[in-house]
Amino acid sequence: MLENKNGRYKEYFDKIAPSLSSYRKNRSYYWQDIINYCNYYSHEDYSVLEIGCGTGNLINGLKARKKTGIDFSSKMLEQAKSNYPAINFIEMDAENLNINETFDLIIISNVIGFVEDVQKVFSELKKIAHPGTKIIVTYYNYFWEPFVKLAEGIGLKAKTPNQNWLSQADICNLLYISGFDVYKTTRRMLFPFYIPILSALLNKYLAHLPLLKSLNLNTYSFARPLPIDTEETAKNKFSISIVIPARNESGNIENAIQRLPVMGKSMEIIFIEGNSTDDTWQKIQEIAEKYKHSHNIKIGQQEGKGKGDAVRKGYSMATGDILMILDADLTVPPEDLPKFYEAIATRKGDFINGCRLIYPMEKNAMRFLNLLGNKFFSIMFTWLLDQSFKDTLCGTKVIFREDYLHLIKNRAYFGEFDPFGDYDLIFGAHKLNLKIVELPIRYQERTYGTTNISRFKHGILLLRMCLFAAKKIKFY
Repeated sequence: MLENKNGRYKEYFDKIAPSLSSYRKNRSYYWQDIINYCNYYSHEDYSVLEIGCGTGNLINGLKARKKTGIDFSSKMLEQAKSNYPAINFIEMDAENLNINETFDLIIISNVIGFVEDVQKVFSELKKIAHPGTKIIVTYYNYFWEPFVKLAEGIGLKAKTPNQNWLSQADICNLLYISGFDVYKTTRRMLFPFYIPILSALLNKYLAHLPLLKSLNLNTYSFARPLPIDTEETAKNKFSISIVIPARNESGNIENAIQRLPVMGKSMEIIFIEGNSTDDTWQKIQEIAEKYKHSHNIKIGQQEGKGKGDAVRKGYSMATGDILMILDADLTVPPEDLPKFYEAIATRKGDFINGCRLIYPMEKNAMRFLNLLGNKFFSIMFTWLLDQSFKDTLCGTKVIFREDYLHLIKNRAYFGEFDPFGDYDLIFGAHKLNLKIVELPIRYQERTYGTTNISRFKHGILLLRMCLFAAKKIKFY
């Protein structure tokens, strides 16, 4: 835990350290839920720091290549080192961090109530954060203050000194003014006690429903460092790979080349043809030869089926810092891609998703039933991902190659469930705790060919994928 200037919190935690250690060692139902949820966003190749690690149960429960815990209580750290000798524990005041390294994930769990200057603690995190660092702050829902006091009064919870009761809005504001972007918030645990069947019903299922969710005990705020690059400084900072999956798109291949703007430090274009019944593959080869002196073009044919397989094939050939997808039907204008580059290069987001449902569309750009389907899935994704989501199926998606390589390593969590590739990337980005940003584009009508999407057959498949993902995201 964190040191207060008058020492009363330190004295309190040193006094109760033995009993609290025993309490946590038993993996209480309440704490185990926090461990499980934080572990959902931790990964084997991450370096993780927990501030206020206590006896080390939470940091021990996380997947990570390197784990570090800091706390001001020497007695608690002695217990932590004894329990988990493989973890690096350091006695330190979180209001004055002195660590000469950065971390991929920083967790502050139920600590900020005991801090004299919460903003100072948050500001100190900048010393140990790199541009891709993610921060998870957990705390009590302000609504639960009288119930927590009651639980302490009747002995269901260890008594604590008076603490800061911060609303989630207060936490988000303090993170922002300390230099961090809060990109997602959520709440968990409706019933903090273990009663067989009842606890699972309330916390695993009912706690995720929109109205009941506001009553949950634990709040979670997800943050990342505010971007420091401007459009000008990021203009030539990153190389780009643009994957263009093409099936029966012969008439659009040359247009794609001619309409692509120059972006970034360098740019490679990767055409992947898959199972066409027209001369798309021949056209790709012809165009690659025609423009080989002016463009860096790679070409390939997918071995499997579906757009998702084609994108994976293209990404496996890519060498750029930033990976983009451009559908060969060109309904998303190639001229809009610099907007995507700017958004990700200046760290406005870690995963940029095109959104076709904000600007008016051309008359025949999207059929009515397709529009209704997209509206339905936007509502479902907003609930699934705990952030506003309007368009799940826009073909243009952008991610850093480094993050995509992490996504590949974690793909086994969801499995090979998505033939289209859109949900695979979105759910993968969510699991990696990336900030997902939607970028509005003007969706245009096709000028060549017909859609490869079947409204009813593929709509049912998309729904099944959402239900499958719900088990992995909400009800795991």
